[in-house]
Amino acid sequence: MHPYRSHTCAELTKDNVGESVRLAGWVHRVRDHGGVLFIDLRDHYGITQVLCDSDSPVFDEVEKVRAEWCIRIDGEVKARDESLVNPKLPTGEIEVYIRDMEVLGAAEELPLQVFGDQEYPEETRLRYRYLDLRREKLQENMKLRSDVVASMRRRMWEKGFREYQTPIITASSPEGARDFLVPSRLHPGKFYALPQAPQQFKQLIMVSGYDKYFQIAPCFRDEDPRADRSPTDFYQLDMEMSFVTQQDVFDTVQPVIQGIFEEFGGGRKVDQVWPQISYRDAALWYGTDKPDLRNPIKMQVVSDHFRDSGFAIFAKILEQEGTEIRAIPAPGGGSRKFCDRMNAFAQKEGLPGMGYIFWREGENGLEGAGPLAKNIGPERTEAIRLQLGLGKGDAAFFLGGRPKSFERVAGKARDMIGEELGLTEKDRFAFAWIVDFPIFERDEETGAIDFEHNPFSMPQGGMKALEGDPLEVLGYQYDLTCNGYEILSGAIRNHRPEIMFRAFEIAGYGREEVEKRFGGLVNAFRYGAPPHGGCAAGIDRIVMLLADEANIREVIMFPMNQRAEDLLMGAPSEPTNEQLRELHLRVVEED
Repeated sequence: MHPYRSHTCAELTKDNVGESVRLAGWVHRVRDHGGVLFIDLRDHYGITQVLCDSDSPVFDEVEKVRAEWCIRIDGEVKARDESLVNPKLPTGEIEVYIRDMEVLGAAEELPLQVFGDQEYPEETRLRYRYLDLRREKLQENMKLRSDVVASMRRRMWEKGFREYQTPIITASSPEGARDFLVPSRLHPGKFYALPQAPQQFKQLIMVSGYDKYFQIAPCFRDEDPRADRSPTDFYQLDMEMSFVTQQDVFDTVQPVIQGIFEEFGGGRKVDQVWPQISYRDAALWYGTDKPDLRNPIKMQVVSDHFRDSGFAIFAKILEQEGTEIRAIPAPGGGSRKFCDRMNAFAQKEGLPGMGYIFWREGENGLEGAGPLAKNIGPERTEAIRLQLGLGKGDAAFFLGGRPKSFERVAGKARDMIGEELGLTEKDRFAFAWIVDFPIFERDEETGAIDFEHNPFSMPQGGMKALEGDPLEVLGYQYDLTCNGYEILSGAIRNHRPEIMFRAFEIAGYGREEVEKRFGGLVNAFRYGAPPHGGCAAGIDRIVMLLADEANIREVIMFPMNQRAEDLLMGAPSEPTNEQLRELHLRVVEED
């Protein structure tokens, strides 16, 4: 017999009754039933109930075991009494009588319990992550993650892609976040960088003639943490293709991502039609470029109804250039209590408030109620209702000013209204392509033009587009959103050096600086670069959605905490003096 096990803790059934078996695993829990000890023995695959009575030669030894001891037992498989069968376990029809036992690894008093669903502080969970990872939910999450990655690889190979690895140690290249720098021992005073993404390398692979590339790529960014983002590193399904249009990329990616969500979504509805929404329309309708389309609410511009109206605040706002009034319809939200709650929400978000109108039955039929309705009068109130398609028992909320000043709060309000009124459809994955991103923006303080989004995207219209108003230039750039999260980002690349130099020139970067920063890529484009494009899908975020988790740390094996610290391994740590000397570095204390 094998020294540790003949079967896993998920394999034994009634067919094994009468067999002598050997199992190994962790003591999940112990129950003492007056001279009979029941142990739920757990391994990676499942749980088997084993028991020991006073007739067993190792009863005294078994009495000593505690939760999370790692043990090996030998015993005989017996059928459970019908009244004691546990249908929730694959092994629920049998139990194993212990004849021999060996302690493989005793456990000290546990800082957190593995059995049960107790909540523990994040610091405890991360410091003792190896115990946390034994818990059933995390075991399932990590298996899900592994299965998703395997499925992604299979699907990409089936579509004719090959996987190629790109360097982990490379040159610093601004990708929108801070680099992690790595000092060079052989070149004092110089630094490598960990790649924020394989962006330039995958484009070089296209220039090298490989046509279709993908990689399960680690990426490193020194970012501020969020619930849906790791502060240090993450993995993405990275891909690139030559001789493709934006639509070709969409047609290639959708079956892969859709198939993943259908395979691992647990029966939840997966949208088959993925609308393409312009960046500007997404901001207008949803207040964000990551809309949750499970919520049917669409915001609308209602400025004309408030222009020169009796509501002085909005009327005065509209006298300023670049301002507008937007309405958030709230079907079923027509109570003063709900309206007051939403107004308080806006104040908590830093705005003066949020105007509202709600409609109810009056003496002369349907009428608008609330301070806003009184100020603008019944005709304007009715025109707003008709535009928004609302009726009795419904409400609308209003925000005004320059859109960028209130869009974020409007988007959050839309989400909150959809959630509280039960409008947001649960058990569904709703996707949308966000397209037509503006390439440039104007700094409101300095008036200077700079890149708003990816500077390497091909402008729609090519060089000709760069001859007009920079703020009107759109890029072949796109994001894929799902349930309010961005899960993929990509672009058709700007592969023509002259167009690239002109785009950077508009943003204030001279030719010499572009050559210095991106010389490898620019030089490659001078030697027959094909049109190419691609994208990268965030694996951590996709698994987070599939696992129905609100925090990305629940699907990462060894995550950092909110302060970008690894409490388990003690990183970041102070280097030794010898390490600093080798690297020609000196740590300067802050004042």
